[in-house]
This record gives sequence, structure tokens and C-alpha cells, in this order.
Amino acid sequence: MIPVLTIDQIREAEAEADRLGYPYARMMQDAGGVVADLAADYARKNVPSEPRFTLLIGSGNNGGDGLVAARKLRENLPDSQVRCLMLTRRDDDPLFEAAQAAGVFFVYTEDDHDGRVIKQMVGSADIILDALFGFGVRLPIRDDAQKILRFTRQALNERATARRPRPLNDPTSSGQIERPPKQWVIAVDCPSGLDCDTGDLDKYSLNADETVTFIAAKPGLMTFPGAAAVGKLYIAPIELPEGVKLEKRSQVSLIDNETARDLLPVRRLDGNKGSFGRALIIGGSANMPGAVGLAANAAYHSGAGWVAIASVPKAISALQTHLLEPVWISLPDSHGFISPDATESLSSLLPTLNSVLVGPGLGETEATANFILRLLTMTREAEKSPAWVLDADGLNVLSGVSEWWTHLPKEAIITPHPGEMGRLCGITTAEVQADRLTIAREKAKAWGCVVVLKGAHTLIAAQDGKIAFSPFKTDALAKAGTGDVLAGMITALRGQGLKAFDAACLGVYLHGLAGTLAAERVGAASGVLASDVVAAIPLAWDRLVQG
Repeated sequence: MIPVLTIDQIREAEAEADRLGYPYARMMQDAGGVVADLAADYARKNVPSEPRFTLLIGSGNNGGDGLVAARKLRENLPDSQVRCLMLTRRDDDPLFEAAQAAGVFFVYTEDDHDGRVIKQMVGSADIILDALFGFGVRLPIRDDAQKILRFTRQALNERATARRPRPLNDPTSSGQIERPPKQWVIAVDCPSGLDCDTGDLDKYSLNADETVTFIAAKPGLMTFPGAAAVGKLYIAPIELPEGVKLEKRSQVSLIDNETARDLLPVRRLDGNKGSFGRALIIGGSANMPGAVGLAANAAYHSGAGWVAIASVPKAISALQTHLLEPVWISLPDSHGFISPDATESLSSLLPTLNSVLVGPGLGETEATANFILRLLTMTREAEKSPAWVLDADGLNVLSGVSEWWTHLPKEAIITPHPGEMGRLCGITTAEVQADRLTIAREKAKAWGCVVVLKGAHTLIAAQDGKIAFSPFKTDALAKAGTGDVLAGMITALRGQGLKAFDAACLGVYLHGLAGTLAAERVGAASGVLASDVVAAIPLAWDRLVQG
């Protein structure tokens, strides 16, 4: 996985690299080269001729990266216009002199009293590169730096909202207005004004379309509100000396494609349904039958060989005509919810299973709470028990039980969204969201389970302190039922033999990729349904296999 390092850890890694013969000057050359390549590639694909670049250049190493990028853009795209807005003068800086010799045009903030030049340079640009501040910025942004960002934001907004009338009889027009070409914003290392440790964001920060960061990912790039300003995130392939062991500096990582592919369970050609795991989905109620159906379908699409649904008769009746593959286990009900006595119906089945999911659509009643506690007690006392995943109402009813975590089976996985996590912790949702990483890590250790804290850049926390971030943030997954899909996927992967943390990481990655692919198929993320995500799981799996 890609290491995720704090500001202090990045500084320590840079200092060690410098001591081992990889000096800061070379770091800036390499980083600026990567940025220039990314910007030039975008220009070649989207700007037919004479692309115009405007770079915001700060006083530190981040500004140095920007100066290198400016020079290389002029060298690689001779027909381009490259202009730099300088926060401070760097007249004796060799990087500045090299960029000036290459034909880069410079403007100094101190000479632009009313921001008119800044707005003109930004408003006329095709591509803006934000190299004002790197990962070490302190908030709030003040003085001339604030001036640059404030006028840059104004220019971007004015360009984005500009409209030009189009003739009513124009057959190529889809309406009566035409927007100017979109400007592309690339952040160097991080959007200026983003705290790379906490995700706090200055009110004048720019929203990047792409962020290219160096050495490692930073927690603030995956933490909101800052994550909303990052856009697409790239980790630059800078070759550090072998002695700089990034993975030893942190237990936090970002799941990448290669790691997820390596976690895929082996699919034997001579396998049968028993080879790929027997999974049971327990949940559903008279008024909420759909959740268990989504979870079961997701489990099947994630490779499970045999999936059963245990629910109340009314839920089963509502689903049976739509789902042909699951085995159905009818449980006694109490006013439309699963009765505590239902554990007797499952006692002989549980030892034959590889994995169990409990919670989707279960309902929050005294009966369901008693049912879950009896079920967990029976599991803990059994000689052989399946792997457990708890989700949704399974967690909500447990949150009302004193020291509920003492009832969990070993190596259990829980998959709360922030509201459910707040109830489990006895704190507010806002408190959870304010420090997701710390809370997930501390609670996974205290509760003795793997915690999947859902949301954009979902967090997976293990009992030993390991943390993994999902690289995905998409509103395609902001729909009822997508959490049930994720729980079903993790249950299937757990049943195929993956360890709890690995199953959670792979399930989260495939879920995010499936959501992204579903949005492409549907045409808009806002129109994606949970069932669309289920249908895209095989596509995500294949995309991962193909690399």
C-alpha cells in the first residue's frame, strides 16, 4: 500500500533522503518535472494550440517545484505561454534564473495593488498550477498570499459563470448559452491552504481538479473538508534512496490498485460452490426487506459460492420473486421483526458456514436486540464458528447494550457509518467526523475488532493499529442500500478465506471502484442506485484483475 505520513514524518523522510545523497535541490527538480509532465499531458489532450499556463509561486520548496515546472513547460511546449505570479522575489534563486532564461514571464504580487493583473493572468489561462504552499502551511493564510488566492478564486469564478448567447436556430446547440472552456487547476503537493495533517481548509483555498503529491500520501488529503479540494490525487513516483523506509514510519496507508489486486482470492478452475465460501445474511423485517436482498446479491457477485438469507416470512415473501439464487431460511417473527427464539433455527446451520452478516434491515426493537445477544453468545460458546460481519441495525441495537463489544466474536468486522459510529462510541456524529482516523484506530484496539468507518475515503482500522484509507470519494455511493452492498461484499470475501483486515480493505476498494464504474454506466453519479453498484461489482473485479 501507499504510505500515509504526517507533516513531521514527511520532513524526517526528506531530511534522511538528503543525508543519504538525495538532496533537496534534486527533489525539487524531480517533483517539478512530474508536475510539468502532468500539466503538459493535459494541455496536449485538451488545448489544441498555444496553451496558456499560470503558476502561483510561493517562497519555499513548493514554489521551487513550481519554478522547475514552469521552465520545463516552456522547454517541452515551445508554443506555450507560461506566466508566474510570485509571492516574493527570488532574484538570486538559480531555479528562478533558469525559468527566466527559458522565457517564463513573471509578475510580483507586491506590484499588483488592486489584483487586476492577477485576475487577468488567471482568467486568461487554460491551466493554473498552485505552487504557493506545500504541506507545511499554517492557517489562516494572510497578507499577500491571501491576496493571490482571493483574486485567483474571483477570476476562476468569473470565468466559470461567464455565458455567451447562442442563436436559437443553431442545430449544434443544446441550449441558448455557451460556457467558455473549463480551466484546469493542478495543485502541487497539496492545495494551498490545506492542513495536510488535519484536513482543515482555509476559506481562500483553491479547489484543484488534480493534486500531485510527493513521497507519500498525507492524512489531510483524505480528510474533509480538505479532501473536497483535492480532486484526483496522484502520488508522484519519486525514487528515494533505499535507506528511506517510508512504510516503517507509519501504520497508516492508502489502498492502491496493486495491493487490492494481490488480495483477490484465488479462483480455482476445479472449484465448486463449497470452495468459495458459504455465507449467511441475517436481517430484514416486514417493513425493510430490501437490505438483505442487496447484501446477498453483493455477496454472490463478490465470489461467494453459496448464500442464504435468514429473515422473517414477510420479508422473504417480498424478495423471493426477485431473487432466484439465495437459499431462504424462514425465522420466527415478533410483530414483523426477528424473534429472540430464532437462534434455535440457526444453531445447527452456523457451524457449517464460513461467514455471517447480521444487521441489514433488522430493525431496532427489544426483540432484535435479544436475538443478536443470544446469537453472539451461542457463537462465542461454539467450538467452531464462522467469520462475523455486523452492520446497520445490528450495530444500532448493540449500541444500547453496556460494554457491547465484549459480546463480539473474535476477528469480527463492524461497518458503521459516522452516525452509527457515534452511537457505538457514545459521542456525536460531528465528533466522529472531526477526528475519524484517531477514533477508528482507538476503538478498533479497544473493541478488539476491525472497524470499517464508512464515508468518502472510508477508513479501515485493525486491532494492531494499522489503518488503511480508501482512495475513493464519490457521491454515487451516497444512496440508501450501498452500505448493505459493502457489508455483503466483505462477508463474501471473508468467507473465501481472507483475513478480517484484508477482506475489509479489498471489499472497500472494490465497492468504491464499483460505485465509480456504476456512475459511468448510468451517466451521472447522482442517478446511481445500490442495485447499480451490485451490477458493477463483476466489472470492478475484472478491472482489478486486468490492472
